[in-house]
Amino acid sequence: MFGGLATISNNSPILRRISSRPVVFDQELNEMKSGSLPIGPAIMPSPILLWRFKVLLFLIWGFSCCKISWDSVMRMSADLRDLFLYEAFLYFNPLLLVTMMVWLWGVNLWVFAQSTVSYTKVFDLDQNHLTHNEIWKCATWMTIVVPTSMTSYLYLYSHGEVSLAASQPVLLYAAVAMLLIFPFDIFYLSSRYYLLRTLWRILLPLQAITFSDFFVADILTSMAKVLSDLERSACRMVHRQVATIAWFEADSVCGSHSIAIPLVLVLPYMCRFFQCLRQYKDTGEKTTLFNALKYSTAIPVIFLSALKYHVFPDRWTNIYRPLWLLSSVVNSLYSFYWDVTRDWDLSSSRIFMFKNPSLISNLLHARQWVRLQQIFILYWQLPGRM
Repeated sequence: MFGGLATISNNSPILRRISSRPVVFDQELNEMKSGSLPIGPAIMPSPILLWRFKVLLFLIWGFSCCKISWDSVMRMSADLRDLFLYEAFLYFNPLLLVTMMVWLWGVNLWVFAQSTVSYTKVFDLDQNHLTHNEIWKCATWMTIVVPTSMTSYLYLYSHGEVSLAASQPVLLYAAVAMLLIFPFDIFYLSSRYYLLRTLWRILLPLQAITFSDFFVADILTSMAKVLSDLERSACRMVHRQVATIAWFEADSVCGSHSIAIPLVLVLPYMCRFFQCLRQYKDTGEKTTLFNALKYSTAIPVIFLSALKYHVFPDRWTNIYRPLWLLSSVVNSLYSFYWDVTRDWDLSSSRIFMFKNPSLISNLLHARQWVRLQQIFILYWQLPGRM
């Protein structure tokens, strides 16, 4: 009576009230132990909801950085506020401008993709090149990291933590350098090493010049402000003058009179100059010599400008300043002429001789508009173009 096994019919009303299917206790118990029971689909948020959440977090972060930075600046005395802001922007301005460049480079690739331009063949890229979405992802992280470090610098400096504030730009630049040379296959290893190899080929143009070599070198010639601020920032980090006003003194090794500043500024122009000479050696085209002459006209502008801090004011006003103005005019006119007629191929016959009589149709649909749009973005993506 008590020792026998109880059997329940599958048609029992008790089971029907519990579930609409028959229950087999031993089979389900074994499946539960073995983990073979089917699991329902995981509930994932929709991509639109996830994107809105990321945008909300980004806005909250941006507002917090602006609020903290503003309060930190207002804590400073009025006589030191301008100097404080100048020094803060000096350390972070190079990476902020590079971040803007990366954003606009992604815009370039997006325009090329929309215009069906085969930029992979033009830039001689392999199949593992970064798309505009991946470049924008890198720019997003740069947009978050650099202003966050700058906000930390402003907050710590204004609250008296000078040593901690001085460590912020040092850690930021060290992290960027480590990220570029990181040997593990994360964060686009092949693209990072491709950039480093290109920079090395630019510094030593001993081989045949590829499109990426002269393209990156030409970009560097437009980054005068970035290179100048980068040299000043690195000099102050090496000499431990971060978050101090020692660099503002006349005998400071990192002041405006430093000879390293014109050397850094002239380096990209010298690289392009030797690239043009190398191209002439390989191809024998005389136009490369005229292109080399264009880059050589920037050298007097840079060194004559540096003489302002090494000569007496009257000699600068009477002798060197007129020479500097003359060399600047020559460099600007020559560069403008060469860019319009050679690099951009925008001579008057190219611009105004359309195939169709309708001007509006050509502006909206013809190839000339696509070319002008690409050139405009490429030219204005970097500040400080001489």
